[in-house]
Amino acid sequence: MIFDDFRKFALKGNVIDLAVGVIIGAAFGKIVSSLTDDIITPLILKPALEAAHLSKLADLTIFGAVKIGTFLSATINFLIVAIVLFFIVKLVHHEKKKEEAKPVPPPPPTPEVVLLSEIRDLLRKGN
Repeated sequence: MIFDDFRKFALKGNVIDLAVGVIIGAAFGKIVSSLTDDIITPLILKPALEAAHLSKLADLTIFGAVKIGTFLSATINFLIVAIVLFFIVKLVHHEKKKEEAKPVPPPPPTPEVVLLSEIRDLLRKGN
């Protein structure tokens, strides 16, 4: 009984979609971290890091103990993820508006309505 209920719950579309989203999100987070650590930091922040005699942003500290570089790296990662998600949500909403904008044709009349219309038209001709 409990296993059947769990199986029904686990195999619902929403749960599976959520699991796929979490897995893709984790993989995307690694890509963003690599983008920040391996591309943005060396290309954009290289002069600042060289002036501070550092090789990685994560090594940047203030007051000797506060790892401000790790915080900055996490902040850059968050901003990249937020921007990408913003554009994804914007695209999804745009596509939904396209679907909603399409006019739905009226359903065809039922056979009863067709028959009653024919009777009405015959009665009009008869009078």
